[in-house]
Amino acid sequence: MSTEWVLHCATTLAQLDASATASTAQLAQYFDLPAPYLAKQLQALVRAGVFAASTGPRGGFRLARPTSDITLLQIVEAVDGTTSPYECREIRQRGRGALPPEECQHACILAEKMADAHEAWRRSLAGVTLADILADLPHWAPSRTRSRLT
Repeated sequence: MSTEWVLHCATTLAQLDASATASTAQLAQYFDLPAPYLAKQLQALVRAGVFAASTGPRGGFRLARPTSDITLLQIVEAVDGTTSPYECREIRQRGRGALPPEECQHACILAEKMADAHEAWRRSLAGVTLADILADLPHWAPSRTRSRLT
C-alpha cells in the first residue's frame, strides 16, 4: 500500500515546477490518503535523499534531485527496505518430510529462484527513472496535476 502511495507522490512532485512544493495535506487530499500515515512515508523519502522538505507556510516536499537521477528502486527501497520479501525458513528440514542436514548444504531451488526473481525485479526498477515515467505520461497530465494539486 505505502509503496503505491510514494510512487504516485514522487511522480506527482516530478510534474510540478522545479521550485514548487506540495505539503503532506495537499498530497493526502489529492489521493484521498490518511495524512498522518502518508507523512511517515514522505519523511522516509527525505531521509533517503529522494525528497527535500521545507517548513513554513509555503513549505512542503519537492524532489531532492533531477528526475533522471531518481529510480523507482530508490523510491521503493526508501519505504520498504532492501530485503527480499521471501524468507526461507528451511522447512524442508522439518516435519515428516524432513531432509537430513547433509542434503541441505545449499539453498533449496525455491530459495534460489525467489532470489533470482527479487534481483530481476530490483534491476528492472533500478532501470526506470522518474524522467522515464514522465516521458510516458499523457501530454496533458502535468498541467492537470499542477492545477488540481494547488
